[in-house]
Amino acid sequence: MNLAQLRSERRSRFWGKEVLPYLGYVIQSGVAVLLLFLLIAFSAWYTSLVQHIPAGLPIRWIMLILLVPLTVNSSFRTYLQPADTVFLLPQESRMNHYFNASWISGVVYKLLGLALVFLISWPLYVRSDEAPKSFGLFLVVLIALKLVSSYGCWKELRMVSRRAAISYRILRYVTIALAVAAWLWQPVGRSLIFIVLIAVTYFVALRVPAKHLVAWERLIAQEKTHSGRVLMMLGWFVNVPGRQQRIYARKWLSWAGNRIPWKPGAAYRYLLMKSFVRSDILGIVLRAGILGALLVWWTRGGMLGSGIYLFFVFLAGVQLSSLLRYHSESFWLHVYPIPPGSRRTNAVGLAFQIQLLFAFLIWLPLLGSIGEKPGAVLMTLAGGIVLSLLFRFFAGRKKTADDDDE
Repeated sequence: MNLAQLRSERRSRFWGKEVLPYLGYVIQSGVAVLLLFLLIAFSAWYTSLVQHIPAGLPIRWIMLILLVPLTVNSSFRTYLQPADTVFLLPQESRMNHYFNASWISGVVYKLLGLALVFLISWPLYVRSDEAPKSFGLFLVVLIALKLVSSYGCWKELRMVSRRAAISYRILRYVTIALAVAAWLWQPVGRSLIFIVLIAVTYFVALRVPAKHLVAWERLIAQEKTHSGRVLMMLGWFVNVPGRQQRIYARKWLSWAGNRIPWKPGAAYRYLLMKSFVRSDILGIVLRAGILGALLVWWTRGGMLGSGIYLFFVFLAGVQLSSLLRYHSESFWLHVYPIPPGSRRTNAVGLAFQIQLLFAFLIWLPLLGSIGEKPGAVLMTLAGGIVLSLLFRFFAGRKKTADDDDE
């Protein structure tokens, strides 16, 4: 069996038959025009920032915040399927031929993204830092750290103990963050010695935990998560067949939805709330909220803060629109006595309320400048509310093909 060819066929089938047919609809939805507009707006703002750099700009902290997540983030598309635990199990000793392409593509694509962000941020860094590192050496260090992180991530996927995998993931984050911080704040020679020592220590630590030859169940679950995210993004623009999403326990949010009235008209709202707090969408919205609040607080003195605020409210609305497609293919929802039309109404209402709460929370950092510009601060909040209302209006008008509309 040619394992490399098998992976190539699966990859082509996924992207060619499950994703490519929907890209035309995505382009027709206007996303290309929106991205072009955002690119032009960002280019104009960034050019102005580079030409007029504020005094005391914490450029090293900015580079640390930008580069550490991109350097640490590692994942691999294996295209494994549940049946592989039976049919590919006899090939377990040869599965390295299958995984080689996954490892290479997983590293190369993320290296390109890291290099792109580094190239964009370089003009700001070299003009702001008092003692900037050389371009070539900086890029080489980032590539080396990215390879270290990818190697560690692959080892984590093979660990027998899930607790050990989680612990080593935290260790990987700490290791890369310390290495990047040392490179930004310390002289070249001293920082390189520290990076080499901490990398060697990390490699030695990776040899300690017991590992599977192939962690079938973990890799299959991860593949379901990755493919589900791709189709979920397509689902923002066109109806696509649902895929299993990763489920998070999040016991600290088990109380969410418990106050929803026990009546048929609110049954779907209860289900949506429980699904939302255990889904990827909650994590995305929380991360976007934290980043948005920080950026709004940092730029709260001008119109840029209002623009960033409205952009993140829009981004949250796009993410929350996925709630309208949750459980759309569930058989049991056609069996339970749920009133006609309640599914759509509950989904739109819940998404609107969450977006409205999101808009209010990331607006709070603007209160620091309300004494100087009360009108602008209040108008920014009004803009967030109007944007949320527009999302609710268009979501309510959108036609669906589920039984709620029958």
